[in-house]
Amino acid sequence: MAFTTGIQTAGDQEVKGWKFAVSSSILGWVLDAFDFFVMVFLFDTLAEHFHVSKASVVYTLTLTLAMRPIGAFFFGALADRYGRKRPLILCVLYFSLLTVLTGLAPNYIFFVVCRALYGIGMGGYWGIGASYAMESSPRRFRGVLSGLMQAGYPMGYLLAAVAMQTIAPALGWRSVFFVGAPVAALIVVLTLLAPESEAWKQHRPASMGKIFSAMLQHKSIFFYLLLMMSVMLCLSHGTQDLYPDFLKSITGIPGKSIFGMKSLYAVPILYNIGAIIGALIFGQLSQSIGRRNAIMLALVVALLSIPAWAFGTSLTVLVIGSYLMQTGVQGAFGVIPAHLNELSPDAVRSLFPGFVYQLGVLVASPATAIEFNLRDHFGYPWALTMFEGSVIVLMIIIFWLGPEARDRNFFREPATHTTT
Repeated sequence: MAFTTGIQTAGDQEVKGWKFAVSSSILGWVLDAFDFFVMVFLFDTLAEHFHVSKASVVYTLTLTLAMRPIGAFFFGALADRYGRKRPLILCVLYFSLLTVLTGLAPNYIFFVVCRALYGIGMGGYWGIGASYAMESSPRRFRGVLSGLMQAGYPMGYLLAAVAMQTIAPALGWRSVFFVGAPVAALIVVLTLLAPESEAWKQHRPASMGKIFSAMLQHKSIFFYLLLMMSVMLCLSHGTQDLYPDFLKSITGIPGKSIFGMKSLYAVPILYNIGAIIGALIFGQLSQSIGRRNAIMLALVVALLSIPAWAFGTSLTVLVIGSYLMQTGVQGAFGVIPAHLNELSPDAVRSLFPGFVYQLGVLVASPATAIEFNLRDHFGYPWALTMFEGSVIVLMIIIFWLGPEARDRNFFREPATHTTT
């Protein structure tokens, strides 16, 4: 698979309004992550409210993740055929509506259905948002904006932790499913103000058939990226989804506070600050040392943090360990929007990376349940260590052997003519 990485005229020029496109893409990913992560703080509350086991509530996370490839396929194909703007707006409105309905759920069955349908919207958003942001921004900003795009994920997690300490106590747990609706409206406005992607206009497929044939023509890189993202998602969800519950299991930790905040919320806020900083640092670093090298360096940081992250018994050690872990994890992920889009075919730059990403989510969706079961046999610290240690080592090998197309040109080069 050959890529052009030479001088890029169109891609280095600032298209009027590109900041609106990037802002809407990033803000949508923040909202998507917020709507997902409020769940990790509500396991016990929801189990008690709906009179089901805690494991039944944890299962809904797996269901949400498993539905994401459907959304990636549907919304990604729409974005490659009809442009980035309208499908992005449709997707944001769809998953925001399902989030509101989740908060209104009268029983467990309705709640499960809403979380499953929400997963379709969550899965659909990333492919559109990442391609829109990467195609709209000048190439020299691609690395840092890749980090900023992916930093939206831990930012959503951080805001979910803040909401659980501020909004939920005042208005009840259902309220955290409603607060994102005004943000969805803002994203729609920003997208309407933004220009359509010029790269999409140049490579627009003539039909849905052309989109699917383009997918089939690039099977080799598709399966490599699927393997890559499957393991990456095991790392991400394996270090995030159960960590608040892990903190509850450590004697003395739940009763402590940091800066006046309950530790169970303060620690996630602090390690998500590390995640945001990591995504920005390694995203920008990838512009100079390469995508793969930046990712592998971030993974080393995550690997070295495991002893403090999993076996810390004091609040200070746990804060340091979790901060460094998420700096490494989201540092690696901060490079992914640029890396995936650069390795994807022009005609399917929304569908291809989005579908690969979300199929990886599907493969990795049992990660949380596997760790939860390992906990029953080995205890939380060893369960986290065995799972994440193996995942990180495997990831380093995958990236060491994998391809790269840093600074790939998303635009067609202008035709040149010679005279004799």
